Formats: sequence, structure tokens, C-alpha cells
Amino acid sequence: MKLNLFSLILSLLVATSAQAERVIVIMKDSQTFQAANMAYRTKGSGALKTGKAVATPVDAEIEQSLEHLNTLIVDAKNDTEIAKLQNDPAVAYVEKEVFHPAPLPVRGWLSVPVKNAPKVPGAKTPWGILAVKAPEAWNKSNQGQGARVLVLDTGIDKEHPSLKANFEQGKDFTGESDGSDFSDKIGHGSHCAGTIAGVLDNNGFTGVAPQAKLLAGRVCSENGCSNAAIAAGVNWGIAQKVDVISMSLGGAWSTPGERDAIAKAAKAGLTVVAASGNDGSARVSYPAALPTVIAVGAIDNTLKKTDFSQYGPELAIVAPGAAVVSSVPQGTGRESSVKIATGGKQAPVNSTTFQGAREVLTAETNVLVDAGLGKDTDFAGKDFKGKYALIGRGEINFSVKIQNAIKAGAVGAVIYNNAPGLIQGALTSDGSVLPVAVFMIEQEVGKKIVETLTAGKEVKATLQTVATDYAAFDGTSMATPHVAGVAALVKAANKNLNGAQVKQILTSTATALGPNNNNEYGAGVVNAEAAVQAALSAK
Repeated sequence: MKLNLFSLILSLLVATSAQAERVIVIMKDSQTFQAANMAYRTKGSGALKTGKAVATPVDAEIEQSLEHLNTLIVDAKNDTEIAKLQNDPAVAYVEKEVFHPAPLPVRGWLSVPVKNAPKVPGAKTPWGILAVKAPEAWNKSNQGQGARVLVLDTGIDKEHPSLKANFEQGKDFTGESDGSDFSDKIGHGSHCAGTIAGVLDNNGFTGVAPQAKLLAGRVCSENGCSNAAIAAGVNWGIAQKVDVISMSLGGAWSTPGERDAIAKAAKAGLTVVAASGNDGSARVSYPAALPTVIAVGAIDNTLKKTDFSQYGPELAIVAPGAAVVSSVPQGTGRESSVKIATGGKQAPVNSTTFQGAREVLTAETNVLVDAGLGKDTDFAGKDFKGKYALIGRGEINFSVKIQNAIKAGAVGAVIYNNAPGLIQGALTSDGSVLPVAVFMIEQEVGKKIVETLTAGKEVKATLQTVATDYAAFDGTSMATPHVAGVAALVKAANKNLNGAQVKQILTSTATALGPNNNNEYGAGVVNAEAAVQAALSAK
């Protein structure tokens, strides 16, 4: 055994070609791992250079040594070299690097106006913060002070005004940098981080635990999230002794390396929270479905399950996951602005815009022309060239209405709702952008414009999309950080709790929702106030 292990260590330190393949190598026990780890740590020393191996060398190189997982991340030249690793008696398991889909929100929207704004904490407090009763838990948990949460995701904008004060450190595990570039090029990780521990500002924006500290592990890129990166990220969380790991990522399956990492995190006492998935099926995705993980589903602001939230026996709890406003990399968020002018007077109105519409970063003003419900017959005999079409919601899809407007020569459209409030919609399903600006306004405003136009008076609309640092996303990815934030409050209240105890407290204190015949809601919506009180009472 010792001879074969020494051979493995030496051969793993041979330089590899540019075509190397990343693999996870789980050692059989801590003793064999420590020997390999020692060799890795002293790579290039004279003793190793003497090369006393007698077995066939493996053309591979150790990239990382995951000390808390008894695991090595290795760059192997080809399948033949991987087979040699698999056959080594010091090795328990070898798996190739595989990728889960990159985490993306189900829908991503502009920030929407706040109606009936709460008095506490402020006008721009996201609705989910209030729904999980975070402010009611702050006094007894000191707003999460002392708790540390690792966000394994797409990275973070560490300079974001809502994140900077709570940001502790970050690291890249994707292999796309030397580990120092953990910047968020997608926006997903920054959004999740803001929900967990965004700083409470003067406008009321806040995370669930606004005094908790944030660590960010970039384990996902545009190519997806690899098992090797996830394992390395979890290992880092154990090494850093964080309280909570938040994972708004996953897929239909997990690998042995990922399962081993999660199990070791649980053994170390960490609380791991993960998203249930977004395909709406009765099957919880991984790693959320693993027994030690807190699997989180999504509800909307009526406390009903969203259409996309996956559910099933493993679902532990639910949290807000629709139209969740949070931080995104600075300047990448968008807010809508619509001003209506008639009779020489101009006034702003509540609005939102549509995914797939042309952005209007510089304000544009045009005359509005009534286009009914946007049917092709509604455009007949009217001049829409270079103007905005005013369209009522209803009967036909938004995309059809806008295609008809484009055919008529309109350069933009203002759609008014057929019910109170505003909704969010998409004009394309493939990420493409149409050549027209499209905004939505409220029902009563739209009706008054129609009356004015019918009376023969001119009405103009000024449209603009304003760059901002915040955006509203939908997804179980957005629900997960609410629960991770509550877990941080619980740990701040009682540092002695382990992951299993935190899970038990969150599920036992959740507010039940239903009907729940298929466990669509788990134990119910997470309740920070009750959870923190239970944590303080726990031994």
C-alpha cells in the first residue's frame, strides 16, 4: 500500500499537457490523504525530485488539495491516466468533472414600484423580508451579527453599496482564474447575497440578516457549475468555519464527490441551504434533496406556491421567490420610467417594462396612438409610424400585440393593464431583444389616456429605462437566500446549534401553508421571529 501511494503522489506531480481533464480523487482514508497532501504542499522539494516510484507513473498534476474532504482535484491527461488513478489502492473513488446548468432566475425583471410601502424598515424594503418576519427577529439576534454565510454561486460584486460593509472574502473555484477573480459576471450570486445580508440603508433596502458577514465562492460560470468547483467551495466553507452555506444551484442529480462534500459539511456542524429547482415538477433537485440539506421552495406575495417551484418529500420549507428585489452588479439593474403629458402638463406614472423589449437608456418622447387590444385590425387605417402604440392588455399574447405594432411602424408601445396594479411579462423566449420599447402602466391611467385621445386631444409619453444597482428576479434561487438569512439569525442567537438543529428549528417554527397534500410547501413559510425565539430557548 505505501509503495503504491508514494507512486501515486510522485506521479501526480508530473506536469500535464494543455488538454488535461479535471477529476475529483477521493482518498480512502485520512492517512493516505495526508501523505498525498504533504507531497502537494511540498511540491518541488528535493526529496520528491529524486523520484523513487517503481509503479507506472500517472500523467497528472494535483491542482487543489481539499483537506477537509480527503480529496484531491487532479488534472489528468486522458482516460488511460484516469483509469490508473481509479486502480490505485490508495484511492476510494475518481469522478470526472461534470457541469450542472448555470443558475439563472426563472424570470428577471426591472425593479417594480412599491405600493402600500411598509413603514418599517422603509419604503424600499423587499416584500420577502417582511414576509419571513425578519425585522421582528432582529432585536433578539442583533440582526445576525457574528454569523457568517458562504454563498456558493456565480460570484459577487464586493463593491456594491449594499454588500461592501458585510463582505468578508471571496474566492474563485471555477478554474478560470488563479482564485482571485470572484467577480459576478452573471448577477445571480450578488442577488442572493443581498437577500441574505444586504446592509440596511436609509431607504429601507435590507437583507434578512443585515449584520451578518458574507463570503463568496464562485463555483458557477457561464458554462455551468462543476462538481469539482462545488466540492472545493464546500471544503473552503468548512475550513473557514462558516455558519451557513447557501447554494442556489443544482440539477436533477448529484455526484458522489458532491454528496461526500455535503455530508462532511454536515458532520462539521454547518447548515447547508439549497434551492428545490424551477421546473415545477414533483421532484426536488440536488443538492437540496440530500437528507442533511434544507430544501427550499418558492412562494409569491400571496403566499401561494409559484408555478415553477419544485416540491416533493424532501422539501423542507418555502420562502419568497417571486419578484424578489435585491442587489445586482452595479449598473446592471434597470428601473422603468414613464411620464405622460397632456395639455401642457407632464406627470410620472407607475410602470414596468418587458423582458425582450428595447432598452431606452436616454429618455424618448413620442405621441401615443390608440391601438385597442393590439389586434392587426386595431392598427388598420391609423398612422403609427415613428409613434407609440397605446395597447390594452387582453385576448391575445403580448408578443403578438407588439409584432402587430412593429408591422404598423410604431417605435414603441405602452400597454395598460386590464386589472389593478402591474404585472411582469416577456416578449421573447430565447433571450432576443425586439427593436421597440415596451412599457406597462396601470389600468386606470390607461383608461384616462384613451378617453383623452377619443376626445381628440394629443397625449405624449416619455419612456426611459434607468440603470440601477437592483433588480427583481423570480426563482427558488431567490427563496433560498431568505432561508439562509434566517439560519444566520438563528446562529447569531445561538452559536452552539449545529446544522441538524438549525434545520429542525426552522421547520418546527415555520408558518404552515396549504393545502399541502403533496408537500408542496414543506413545513410552511420560514418564520424568523419564531425561529430565533426557539434558538434562544434551545440548549
